[in-house]
Amino acid sequence: MNIFVGVIVGLIILMILVVAHEFGHFLAARRNGVNVLEFGIGFPPRAIAWIKDPKTGKWRRLPRSEWSKDRMTKVVYSKGEKGLAQKGMIFSLNFLPIGGFCQMDGETATDTRKGTFGKASFWAKTKILFAGVAMNWLVAFIILTVLAWTGMPDFLNNQFTLPVDTRVEASKVELLKVLEDSPAGKAGMKQNDFIIKVGGEDIFRTGDIIKYNEAHTGEEVTYTVLRNVSVCPEGMDECEDSQKVSKEETLELTAKLNNRGSNYLLGVALGGTQSLSYSTWSAPIVGAGLTLQMTGETFAGVGRLVWNLISGVGSQFSFDGNVRESGREAISEVGDSVSGPVGIIGVLFPTFTAAGPSNLAFLTALISISLACMNVLPIPALDGGRWLLIAIYKIRRKTLTKEVEEKIVARAFMVLLAILFIVTILDIVRLAR
Repeated sequence: MNIFVGVIVGLIILMILVVAHEFGHFLAARRNGVNVLEFGIGFPPRAIAWIKDPKTGKWRRLPRSEWSKDRMTKVVYSKGEKGLAQKGMIFSLNFLPIGGFCQMDGETATDTRKGTFGKASFWAKTKILFAGVAMNWLVAFIILTVLAWTGMPDFLNNQFTLPVDTRVEASKVELLKVLEDSPAGKAGMKQNDFIIKVGGEDIFRTGDIIKYNEAHTGEEVTYTVLRNVSVCPEGMDECEDSQKVSKEETLELTAKLNNRGSNYLLGVALGGTQSLSYSTWSAPIVGAGLTLQMTGETFAGVGRLVWNLISGVGSQFSFDGNVRESGREAISEVGDSVSGPVGIIGVLFPTFTAAGPSNLAFLTALISISLACMNVLPIPALDGGRWLLIAIYKIRRKTLTKEVEEKIVARAFMVLLAILFIVTILDIVRLAR
């Protein structure tokens, strides 16, 4: 049931994020004089549609009998220029809940009718193409600002915050396992103990302990530990086990950490509830800062992925066996780090939905930022690639013909589909493990 609910929630959220992206294109197109033929939620087949009368501005239900009719009419513009225009904009709801679309009039550079995308200036096209990206960043900023106010989950290393206006709800870090003959075991730590301080410093998350340990390898470190023990009620020296009550003891335990390069430093498995940070007046600043941080992390991740793929494939031509093995590990890392629709909807959303609304909202912001970053990339089938094509032909002062544009975009789209297919197979393999 949790998986089913998570999948449904995931589909709805992904559709909302894509519709928000397309709504950005819609707003920018209308503000820059480009006619929008249809704005759709979901993908066809069409379920229901309305059309706006260009003269009265009123909306009316578009009967199914008129869906396939040619709705273009001849018009004469103010300067005597003749052309075609649609008899009103269509708003539709469609059966496939996998996103949305904004169909603009004349989306090729060779269409120079008034009100078409092709007729718009280069600056107007730039604003229209990147408005969807801006909308995804705006959605992420709003979500993260609300989370900063209501409780921001901790996911990133050195996650952006404003210390002067941040209250952290401390979580207890639990020792899920203590290895025998490890520094922790020799110091007297036990399974189910809770670490609340390291070296006299308060800790709020497992990462704090890991970071502190890595900075003090080979040294003696004092840990403040909470331990639940069973004791006799106050006033009783002896009692039966059934009469004993639980009591928290605070212990100061000192462990000499292993040196760097060892299999482990402390010798424990850490776990615990998630910490939440709260901001007041600085919530918008935290929202903006975290949006920028996550954007940077996303681009860095894409860069690492591309480098691992290129270097991994290139190393397979080496005569050195160690180099080839290292390359195979890099390629394997690429496969493990990439997740497609199956992994996102079938794994991430069920997991984060079960973890609570704050975690789900954080994942939504992350995916919204990822959509923005992916669409900025100079891939012809995406917004950034379309803009790059237009910019190149403008610099060359040549016309980007419909045939050339469609050929470039189609080939890039086929490559994207091939990558998506491979990633989907990898997702299914991971789910089957």
